[in-house]
Amino acid sequence: MLDAYREAGGNFIDTADVYGRRGELGLGGSERIIGRWIEARGNRDELVIATKVGFAEGYEGLSPDTIGRACEASRERLGIERIDLYYAHGDDQDTPLEDTLAAFGTLIAEDKIRYAAASNYSPERLERALELGRQAGLASYVALQPHYNLMERTSFEGPLQEVCERHGLGCLPYFALARGFLTGKYRPGGPEIESPRAAGVRDAYLNDRGLAVLEALDEIAAAHGVSDAAVSLAWLRAQPTVVAPIASATSREQLAELLQSATLELTAQELARLADASAA
Repeated sequence: MLDAYREAGGNFIDTADVYGRRGELGLGGSERIIGRWIEARGNRDELVIATKVGFAEGYEGLSPDTIGRACEASRERLGIERIDLYYAHGDDQDTPLEDTLAAFGTLIAEDKIRYAAASNYSPERLERALELGRQAGLASYVALQPHYNLMERTSFEGPLQEVCERHGLGCLPYFALARGFLTGKYRPGGPEIESPRAAGVRDAYLNDRGLAVLEALDEIAAAHGVSDAAVSLAWLRAQPTVVAPIASATSREQLAELLQSATLELTAQELARLADASAA
C-alpha cells in the first residue's frame, strides 16, 4: 500500500502513536510499520512524516515530560531523526498552554521536530495558543487537524475556520470520508457492512440529509468518471484553509479511487450542489 502510494506521487504520511495499537505490534504499531518501510526503501528524504502526542497509554496529556518522552518513542519507532509535523492530538486543559508550547519549542530547537501543530482544539484555545506562540522559546502551531467532511461541517466552519484564516494555518481534516459513508458503500437496502464502526455510521448518516449527499455525489462522480470518494475529497480540498484531506485505504483499489481526488477539479456549480445537499 505504501509503495503504491509513493509510486503515485504521494509523499505525506499521517500517523499517531495510538494508531495500530490493537494489533500484534502494540502501542505505536502504525509508526513501526511506517518505520520499517522507510528503512527498507531508504526514502526518508522523499517524505513528510506527521505523528501525534497526547492520547497513548502512558503518554496522556501535553505536559513537557510527556511530550518529550513521547517524541523520543515515536522517533525511535519511525526510525527518523526528525518528525516533520508533530501534533498535539487533543487539547490538554490541565496543562498550561505555555508549558505545552515551550516543550514543542524545545523539540524544534533540538531539531527533533520541524513544526508543531494542533488537533481537536476549540477556537478559543487555538486562538490563545497562537497568541502565546509568538513569544520567544514557544512554538507556534502551523497547522490544524480538525474533524471535517461533507457530513460534519458545523464544528469547523465558522469560528474555528476563521481562526485558521486569520493566522494562516493549513488544515488537514481527519475522517474526511465520514468513516466510510462518503465512499457510497452505505445504502438503504444495500449489503450490510460488518465492522466495529458500521452501526454507528448508519445511525449517524443514513438519513434524508445523507441520502441527498449520496445522490449529489453519484451524479457528479458519474459526470467525471471517478468514485464518490474522490468527489468527496475534491470538495473538501476546495474549501478555504484546507491543504489536504486525510483519508485511509485498505486495498490498492481503494487507494486508486482516493488518488483520483488529487487532480479532480470540481466546478463552482458542483461545489455548490454538494454544499447545498450537505447543509445542516
